[in-house]
Amino acid sequence: MKMKLAQRVVIAYYRTKLHTIGMVSTRKAAELAYTIFCTPRKARKKLKTPPLFHKAENLTTESDATILRGFRWQAKNPNQKKILILHGFSSYSYKFEKYVTIFLKQGFEVIAFDAPAHGLSEGKYINAFIYRDAILSIENEFGPFYGIMGHSLGGLAASLAFQKLQDQANRRLVLIAPATETETAIEHFFSIIKVDEKIKIAFREMISEITQESIKNLSVSHAVKKIQSPILWVHDRDDKICVFEDVLPVIEAKLPQIQFYITNGLGHSQVYKEADVSNTIDHFFRSGLN
Repeated sequence: MKMKLAQRVVIAYYRTKLHTIGMVSTRKAAELAYTIFCTPRKARKKLKTPPLFHKAENLTTESDATILRGFRWQAKNPNQKKILILHGFSSYSYKFEKYVTIFLKQGFEVIAFDAPAHGLSEGKYINAFIYRDAILSIENEFGPFYGIMGHSLGGLAASLAFQKLQDQANRRLVLIAPATETETAIEHFFSIIKVDEKIKIAFREMISEITQESIKNLSVSHAVKKIQSPILWVHDRDDKICVFEDVLPVIEAKLPQIQFYITNGLGHSQVYKEADVSNTIDHFFRSGLN
C-alpha cells in the first residue's frame, strides 16, 4: 500500500528521532517507540454523527482514570440479552451503525463504546491491556453481556477480557479480523519505523515488564484456548493488517468452541461491511437464544 507524502514525512521524522535518542539511551528510544506504537491516528475531519446515534442514550464510565463515552439502544421487543460492539485501532463506534440496527431487530439491547484515546472517549494511548481493562469496566457497569463483537484490536482486547468473565457457557464472542498475534503487529511496526536491533529488543523487554506476560501470550491464539464460550471468528484471506497466516495454526488446532467464517478479497476493513458476514454474525448470536 502506497503511503501518502505526509505519512512518509512523519515516519522519516520518527526514524531520525529514534536513531538519535538511541545513540544516547536504548531504553529511552524503546520508550518513545512504545509511545508511538500505542498512539492511534486521529481523524482529520470532525466525525459526523450517524442518525441512529442521535437516538442513543449517551453513556459514560471510567477505566484507569480515563473517561469513556458510549451509546446504548433499547429494542422495541427486548429479548433481555445485551451485546457490546468494539471497534479497532484508529477507528470509532460510528462505523458499526449497521450492526446496531441488525441486533436491535433481534431484540438485543446494544451498547457501543469508543475505546480509550478514540472517538469521543478520553485518553492518549491504547494497547490491548488498556482496551481489555476498559471492556471489563464496561462489563461491570453495564453488563453482563451475552455477546461481545470486536474488530481488529477490539477482537484481541475482547478475547483477553473474555478470559476473566464469569458464566462463559451463556455468552458468545465474535472476532472480526482480530489482531491475532501481538508479535506480528510489532514486526509490522518495525518494518515501517526502522530502528536498530538493540532498540527492538528493549522494546519487547519493556512490553513484558509492563504486562507481566510473554509477548506470545498476548495473542488471540493463546486467549481462545482458555475461553469456553462459542466463538465465531471471521477473517479474510487477503487481510494485510492482521494477516491470515497467523490464523492458520488456530484453524489447524480444531478447537471445538470456534467456528470459522473465511472470506476472500475483502481485506481488513471491508470484511465486516459485507452482507454475508453480517448475516452470519446475526445468525450466530440468534442461535444462542434457543
